[in-house]
Amino acid sequence: MLALTHIPVLLSETIEALAVGPGGRYIDCTLGGGGHAAAILDHSSPGGQLLGIDADPRAIEIARVRLSDYGSSVKAVNENFVELEAICIKNDFLPVHGILFDLGLSSLQLNGSGRGFSFGHDAPLDMRFSPSQQLTASDIVNTYSEVELARLIKAYGEESYSRRIARWIFKERPVRTTLELAQVIERAVGGRKGRIHPATKTFQALRIAVNHELEYLEAVLQQAVGLLGFEGRLVVISYHSLEDRIVKRFMQEESRDCICPPETPSCVCQHTARLRLVSRRVITPSPAEVKSNPRSRSAKLRVAERIIAQDELSATAERLHFLGRTNGGRWRQPAQLKEVLQCFR
Repeated sequence: MLALTHIPVLLSETIEALAVGPGGRYIDCTLGGGGHAAAILDHSSPGGQLLGIDADPRAIEIARVRLSDYGSSVKAVNENFVELEAICIKNDFLPVHGILFDLGLSSLQLNGSGRGFSFGHDAPLDMRFSPSQQLTASDIVNTYSEVELARLIKAYGEESYSRRIARWIFKERPVRTTLELAQVIERAVGGRKGRIHPATKTFQALRIAVNHELEYLEAVLQQAVGLLGFEGRLVVISYHSLEDRIVKRFMQEESRDCICPPETPSCVCQHTARLRLVSRRVITPSPAEVKSNPRSRSAKLRVAERIIAQDELSATAERLHFLGRTNGGRWRQPAQLKEVLQCFR
């Protein structure tokens, strides 16, 4: 039932951004309910392949059922995407034509998962994507110092009342459930003001800290570029400014040949561009989509395409001959994949 209620965000825009085509190989790094994955498989038929990754074992179970009709065209892996490169090597799934990250929480996790992601359901303060993780939201709420709590809520939640909220949590603990925490925060800020619940930003901060979301995002973006073949697409959907800032900065830096500070008289970074920005403007949901799926309202999609940096080119006649044959997308043919792999290792 949960799989049926999952509505993939920016679905048609994602398929277009990935430039999905028949026979392509794609990675969905946040498989969730499998909505994006199913659309990618449909558009890459015949011959398309998809590797789906999710840290949440429940999401993997649901996605496997939803995608069962695609048979061997899809492989679902219960791992954290921070291990992306190792996962691809282990599954002999590289290079690829497109990589998708749909960040944040899925409907499966928000709708009564019992892990405390939402204050709309009373549940223990857990917030782990995977039960194998050690740190929980309860550990943070009930053991961190007041100063540490304030810093975390401010940094990851961008909460202007971070000190006041931390003071109240520290005073009221132990705090064991989502509703208890939401009520403490409400009292801390003097009640509910406006459409957004006052606990929203604190819950976001705790979830990010528990799952190391920002650190893992920065680490995996570097890996993703190295796994893309020539003209492969990197697509990221983010839902809050902290994620979007990381993605925007990364794509901008990787699309420039020099990333030295402006005051540097001459280039010393020796950086060469590996990406081309497909759309310089961020892509957001249409008013119709926001109306039908309110959770999509904060989504932002960014897309970039893999190019070959000068320092990746070899002077050998063999590689230059190969690169010449790949123009126009011919590398997408399965027979070319092993040669492409050698080019990007």
